Amino acid sequence: MQRTMLKAKLHHAHVTHSELEYEGSCAIDGNLLDTADIQEYEQIQIYNTSNGERFTTYAIRAENNSGIISVNGAAAHKANPGDRIIICTYALLDQKELAGFKPKLVYLDENNGIKYCRNAIPVQVA
Repeated sequence: MQRTMLKAKLHHAHVTHSELEYEGSCAIDGNLLDTADIQEYEQIQIYNTSNGERFTTYAIRAENNSGIISVNGAAAHKANPGDRIIICTYALLDQKELAGFKPKLVYLDENNGIKYCRNAIPVQVA
């Protein structure tokens, strides 16, 4: 049996550009891609915490250390500059791979700089 698991997350990214006429996708600062182990052209899920939109696209590389998060093409209708988003990737893992698996969770500041990284989400308490 395979399970779909969270592989990587860029948490609280801020949209810097929204380019309707650009050729689709989401451009992400190359340093953020590398830190989260997200490959260029990998499918990503975007969750817009500013307006509730959720959509699928793919990642493309933006300039390293630029802070760019640009939502492009048709997806530009779902996110505007300044919106706060969460970008996630998922992986199919078999039972053997699950034992040692940990996601890469990258938490960002308001300029899309890396605040800290984790490999687990804290337990939610009442």
